[in-house]
Amino acid sequence: MQVEDDEIDLAALVGTLWRGKFLILFCAIAAVLMGGWYAYFQATPVYTSSATVALESRQEQVVDIESVVTGLSGDQATINTEVEVIRSRGLLEKLVNRLDLVQDPEFNANLRPEPRFSIGALVGLIRSLISTETEDLAVPSERSELDAVIDAVLEDISVSNIRQSYVFRITATTENPQKSAAFANTLAELYILEQLETKFEATEQATTWLTDRVAELQVQLEAAEAAVKDFNAGAELVSADALTGLNVQIKELRDRLGDTQIERDATAARLDALRVAAASNDIDVMAQTANDQTLNRVRQLMANSGQESPDRSAFDARFEQIVTRAQLEVSRAENQIGALQETIQQQEQQIVNQSADLVRLQQLQREAEASRLIYEFFLNRLKETSVQEGIHQSDSRILSQAVVPNRPSAPRKSLILALSMMLGLMFGSGIVLLREFAQNTFREPSELESRTGYTVIGQVPAIPARRRKNVLKYFVDKPTSAAAEAIRNLRTSVLLSNIDNPPKVIMSTSSIPQEGKTTQSMALALNLTGLGKRVLLIEGDIRRRIFSQYFELPNTNGLLSVLAGNLSLQDAVIRIDALGADVLIGEKAKTNAADIFSSERFAMLLETAREQYDYIIIDTPPVLAVPDARIIGRHVDAIVYTVKWDSTSHRQVREGLKAFEDVNLRVSGLVLGQINARGMKRYGYGDSYGAYNAYYDN
Repeated sequence: MQVEDDEIDLAALVGTLWRGKFLILFCAIAAVLMGGWYAYFQATPVYTSSATVALESRQEQVVDIESVVTGLSGDQATINTEVEVIRSRGLLEKLVNRLDLVQDPEFNANLRPEPRFSIGALVGLIRSLISTETEDLAVPSERSELDAVIDAVLEDISVSNIRQSYVFRITATTENPQKSAAFANTLAELYILEQLETKFEATEQATTWLTDRVAELQVQLEAAEAAVKDFNAGAELVSADALTGLNVQIKELRDRLGDTQIERDATAARLDALRVAAASNDIDVMAQTANDQTLNRVRQLMANSGQESPDRSAFDARFEQIVTRAQLEVSRAENQIGALQETIQQQEQQIVNQSADLVRLQQLQREAEASRLIYEFFLNRLKETSVQEGIHQSDSRILSQAVVPNRPSAPRKSLILALSMMLGLMFGSGIVLLREFAQNTFREPSELESRTGYTVIGQVPAIPARRRKNVLKYFVDKPTSAAAEAIRNLRTSVLLSNIDNPPKVIMSTSSIPQEGKTTQSMALALNLTGLGKRVLLIEGDIRRRIFSQYFELPNTNGLLSVLAGNLSLQDAVIRIDALGADVLIGEKAKTNAADIFSSERFAMLLETAREQYDYIIIDTPPVLAVPDARIIGRHVDAIVYTVKWDSTSHRQVREGLKAFEDVNLRVSGLVLGQINARGMKRYGYGDSYGAYNAYYDN
């Protein structure tokens, strides 16, 4: 069997749409009629009017001072924000109140008359029937009614920003042209007035706050200045220069203290040396240590006296004076050091105290200065804000007023008709394609061949006979009909299916019952007898045995009697004059039919029939119902597999053919039977089959 791929065949798709062209055309016409009915009779005409507002991103101020509420920047975020401001419920509420839209039935549903039938009423009725709980019917309040009107107005108002500009287009759509223009113009005016009111309120609030703040800052400034004055009155006046002078003085005192300490140390060392020399009682040592001119002269006089023990009193008295003077110098140095240290300590404490006072004073002065600056800033802002209260400018201006439209903007009748036609074409095409994709049966021989891989050797139309007994009469009375010619084509295809070994035993089967295989078997037998051939028709479906519905048969023996050996083949067959052939009917058997056809006697029966007849046609049961057909197929020369047009599913045919392939039997050809000519035209296949059918008489 041929394997299907996932590619879409555009030619087949176009062909499918072309075959369903009448259905598509009908859907398009119906859609256009419905669209025209809506556009011309049902749709309410509405009128659209637009006003444009320009955003002033840069404004010239009347006074060169900073505004409390600055102008808009003009970036995309600001533009989007302003669009939402125009569509805000607060602004629309002002519009509703100014135009008194609560009393307008177009926007207030409570003022409209109740329609005789509405979807809402039907839904409410269904809910009341389904619901088991009783609901309190709340009376709508004035606020809820106003909110509903605002919602309705919001649906009819649109605001858009013109690309690459600071211009907003305010568009209103209503059922009245004057109302549409009034909507757009009023909303634009309210938007600009809203900007002015917002700035005025902001300025007024800022003035009030600044007044209170300035009063508070004035009190703080006065308190800070009083603190500086009180501190100056209670503390010694200090300055940074005075502290610098004190630091210089204390440095000088420290230098003097160092020099005095050095001098004291030197004097103390000399005093110690003198005392050591005195302890030695050596005149020379004492004179050398004292290094005094007077003492040296006394020592010289004593040496010049020539006495062995000169008088030392003068020398000792002078040396004692020198020691005493050295002691006085040491004492005086100590006193100076103490005085200097005390003075340094006093000045250091004075520096510490005055530094703390200076820091405190500077802090108080800075606080007073800061309070003064803040006070002056807020005082200036208060004066600027007071000046701005009467000179505010809006951030937008009306660029063009909305005009009263001369014609309705909707419904656009030509557009509705065009869209209706397109929708109708799409709907019709969808139905055709859906029907085609959902189709699970066979309508064309090419499709049957492509899906099965077998050749279609016959196309047999449906026989216009209500009763099966009239089938043969139809073929006899109308030998030139399409059905008769289709059987002739089938006969030719079967006989030519194997040129080297023309088939003599032909089996007719199908997937399921009621596919027309029995009718085709009899028609094929009738056609072969018309050629002067000896034909035997065997009823191989011994389970149903429906030959009696086609012929008047005596209650006689048949196939089972021959197989049992009770009758010969010549004695068991029945000659049907209307058919021109011999018929071997089936009999009811207690033994399983598959076992009967698997027996050697059945094979011998067929061999005997081959010798006595030119052609043997066996009508077998459906292959999916019972295994009889596969068993009988082992003894035949050709297998004709019948598929009912637009009835047998793909799966059934595929499984039936596979059942033969599983037992190494190959079907000689397929027959698409019971073709409905009108159905072919309805499905769009009339172009190919209609001409074939019209060529013959019915």
